[in-house]
Amino acid sequence: MTAGVSAAVEEFGAWLSDFLPADYYENYREYRWDLALRRDYQRAAFEGGWIQPTWPREHGGRSLGLRDAMEVRLEAAMRSAPKLPNIAGPNVAAPGIRQFGTPAQIKRLLVPLLRGDEWWALGMSEPEAGSDFAGLRTRAERDKDVFRVNGHKIWTTQAHESRWCTLYVRTDPAAPKHRGISCLILDLRSPGVRVEPIRMASISDETFCEVFLDDVEVPAENLLGPLNGGWNVALASLHHERQMIWIMNWVEIKRGLDAVRGALPTDDICAELGCLLADAEALRATGYRALNNELAGRPSPEGDILKLLGSVTLQRVWELAAVAKGQGSVSDPDLLFERQDALAATIYGGTSEVQRNIVAERLLGLPKG
Repeated sequence: MTAGVSAAVEEFGAWLSDFLPADYYENYREYRWDLALRRDYQRAAFEGGWIQPTWPREHGGRSLGLRDAMEVRLEAAMRSAPKLPNIAGPNVAAPGIRQFGTPAQIKRLLVPLLRGDEWWALGMSEPEAGSDFAGLRTRAERDKDVFRVNGHKIWTTQAHESRWCTLYVRTDPAAPKHRGISCLILDLRSPGVRVEPIRMASISDETFCEVFLDDVEVPAENLLGPLNGGWNVALASLHHERQMIWIMNWVEIKRGLDAVRGALPTDDICAELGCLLADAEALRATGYRALNNELAGRPSPEGDILKLLGSVTLQRVWELAAVAKGQGSVSDPDLLFERQDALAATIYGGTSEVQRNIVAERLLGLPKG
């Protein structure tokens, strides 16, 4: 075993090498968008126990500890393993279903989700609420054995290709905002559901959508978690997303820093490069500190800091890469994609504005403005 590398990471690395085509890195630009390869990767990763490494085998894992699992995820990211075609399913919807689902829900939904046979969307954001999740207005009223749902969701990634959606709705309008929310498992093929893709400004296979809900009937048995307990379902689900996001951002930051160095930067650019190198290491150290807190059962405030620092640094890195390349950046399609892709980093998973408010109010104890 290589010094400093766990047995789990070595095993995963060997498995990944066996899976990837021999010319994968030579032709990564094409393979990056190869949907068939990415589907095969998810299915093989599920069968091999690498989808959710801390979970048992029947749920796509290997019962690894948190530290080994994070090292496996870092290894996958650093080696540019194929991106799961429907990230929201295994990384956000699945943890919520596994933690809050009934035995029948888990038996029916979890394995097809983890294998990639059925895609999932997240019905959270709304036009009037923006990033204020607790301000959602989509209503669900109980009518005998169904919930009748009316409302409008937006920025619902891949809803047009998904079968299912974790739909967050207001079931108690009289309760405080975050206490009157429930989570329903919505079949997107249901009558009354209309999905409209939103035209994207950049190359992406993660298309945003609007979802319109007009008197949609959702079986009461599709309630995920307790009635009016959707806030906790969302928090638990997004905790897994945050772990995924900081690792993804850190690896993309490292790639961007390599691009800056490869462009033979000037002294002025080197000064900014040094600052960003320090931020990248701070991000990694903060991620490990969050892990240590979780292992010790201590409160961990690092989640919001990781999201904020990682997304802002990612944008700065790729903008600096463009400056370092000079006029050549205009005609470089790969660099243009990286810059456009980084723009979304301060939006997905919680906007930077919301993260700053959370850090100010909950971590620093500052008064609300």
